[in-house]
Amino acid sequence: MSALAPDAGTTADLKSKTVATWLSFALGSLGAHRFYLHGWRDRLGWLHPLPTLLGLYGVHRMDTLGQDDVTAWFLIPLLGLMVAQSMLAGIVHGLTSDERWAQRFHQPERRTGWLPILGVIACLMVGGACLMATIAFSAQRYFESQVEAAREISQ
Repeated sequence: MSALAPDAGTTADLKSKTVATWLSFALGSLGAHRFYLHGWRDRLGWLHPLPTLLGLYGVHRMDTLGQDDVTAWFLIPLLGLMVAQSMLAGIVHGLTSDERWAQRFHQPERRTGWLPILGVIACLMVGGACLMATIAFSAQRYFESQVEAAREISQ
C-alpha cells in the first residue's frame, strides 16, 4: 500500500467493482461503465453509443417496415453484439479479485461481498441469451437471403 499515489484513497477517486458491474449490466452498451471507470475522455467509451443506437434504429425499422427490411437485418446484430460485449465487461469486472481491482485503480483494497457476483449472474444470463439470439437472427437472415437468391436464379 506504500505504492499508492498521495491523493489515492479519497472518496472521489474510489472505483467500486459493484457499481462497475451493475453499470455494465444496466447501461454498458452505451459505455456507462467505461465512463465511470475511466472518465468522460475515454475514447473506447465513446465508441459504444453509435452502434447501440444504430441497432435500436434497426429494431425500429423492422417494427415499422416489417421483416423484409434488409437495412434492419444489418443493424439489429449491432445491438445484440453491443449488449453481449457489455455483459462480458460486467462479468470481467465482477470476477476481478478485490486485490487486483485495488491494484488496477490504485486504491486501498476493500471487500465487495456478493453484489458483484449477483451482477455477474445477471450479466451471464442476459449476455448469453442476447448472444445466442444475435447469432440465430443473423444466421436466419443469411440463409433466407440465400434462398431468395437461389429463387431468383432459378426463374
